Amino acid sequence: MEFTRKRSLYYRHKILLALLEVFGGRLKKTDLQKYLFLFTQEYQKDKSYEFIPYKYGCFSFQSVADKRKLTNIGVIKDVECWEITEKSNYLAKITTEDRENLILLRNKYKNIKGNNLIRNIYCKYPYYAIKSEISGQVMDKKEMKSLEQEKPSQTDCAFFTIGYEGKSFENYLNRLIKNNVRFLCDVRKNAFSRKYGFSKKILSKTLDEIGIGYIHMPELGIVSEKRQSLNSQADYDLIFHNYEVYTLKENRFALEELYKLFRKYRRVAITCFEADPNICHRNLVAKAISRRPDWEYEISHI
Repeated sequence: MEFTRKRSLYYRHKILLALLEVFGGRLKKTDLQKYLFLFTQEYQKDKSYEFIPYKYGCFSFQSVADKRKLTNIGVIKDVECWEITEKSNYLAKITTEDRENLILLRNKYKNIKGNNLIRNIYCKYPYYAIKSEISGQVMDKKEMKSLEQEKPSQTDCAFFTIGYEGKSFENYLNRLIKNNVRFLCDVRKNAFSRKYGFSKKILSKTLDEIGIGYIHMPELGIVSEKRQSLNSQADYDLIFHNYEVYTLKENRFALEELYKLFRKYRRVAITCFEADPNICHRNLVAKAISRRPDWEYEISHI
């Protein structure tokens, strides 16, 4: 069992467990999120976890997915708190720098918990409180005014494209939030990913919770079989030529629906996998919609 656990733990798992350990092996769920956030923000250059503004402030979806894994292998108990199930020196399994910084974190914040901890973070990092459902309960009017100033306020029409290759779920969501995207159109043929957060069910649910609409438009996708042998620019040129000549022309109705969504929501993004839009068909979708005679809007790749 011990061998299985060691083999299964990523370094970020060890950070989570060492954080729990330095606070006595047991933390309330919200407190753990907040301490983990402070550790990554104030003590880590290469952050173990990223966060988005969410219902109770800073939140890491990856940490919750990791908690599920650690629970499944019996390392922690998932009850009202996060609790290590058995004594193990997890602090010894991380770098000296991270170990020393976790101790500094504990000494600095150990007496700040619950709403006091939440308020501390909201005041210091107001962006992460912009989606909070409890900000009015823990902040005064002056602090709430500062918080309002952090909310993205762009209202002009803008069309975006976004890929998630090489990025965390939180990084992806923050790009949408900071650009005040109101609706996301998924132009993958199959809205499935092995990478956490990017399959249709989780992606659409999460977007709904942060106030962004979602639709899957498989008609505008490219079947995966056609993407298997893309080894040269000539391969990309051929598949994209066929996509423009056949797929887009055969699915004009989908482009028209996309345009209607854009006119309705004003700040719309289309999404696929590739980081570089130049090797992704979403760029062709954006170009196709921009050829409309009434098009006068900027296209941004975020």
